[in-house]
Amino acid sequence: MGAVAKLFKYLFLLVLIPIGLFALYTWATITWVYSSGERAGYVQKLSLKGWVCKTYEGELVLVSMPGTQAEKFYFSVRNKAVAQRINETVGKRVRLIYEEHVGVPTTCFGETRHFVTGVELLDNPQIEMLQKDALE
Repeated sequence: MGAVAKLFKYLFLLVLIPIGLFALYTWATITWVYSSGERAGYVQKLSLKGWVCKTYEGELVLVSMPGTQAEKFYFSVRNKAVAQRINETVGKRVRLIYEEHVGVPTTCFGETRHFVTGVELLDNPQIEMLQKDALE
């Protein structure tokens, strides 16, 4: 019985150690921020995706100058309140504040490396009126 218990102990450790290392690596990639920044543009799409792990995935259209090819910025949102705020601003000019996490081992946390943590509305009619008054 001692040999079977010893074998079971080694097999248990053989399975437990890789699972523990994988969990530690996942935790490190989720908490460590590689870069952070802001992008401004128009939110084109925001949807809740996934079979098991549901995440909010979106597209921000970056327009630098009229007549140029628009670039798309793909992002993920983990916070439901931030996703609701983005959903309210679809089609309006916004600034997305994001963090980039490199090496996340699964798409369960998001399909992209860019995780949006905040959103600011830039399309404000009151600001446009103040700018017109300043020019006149």
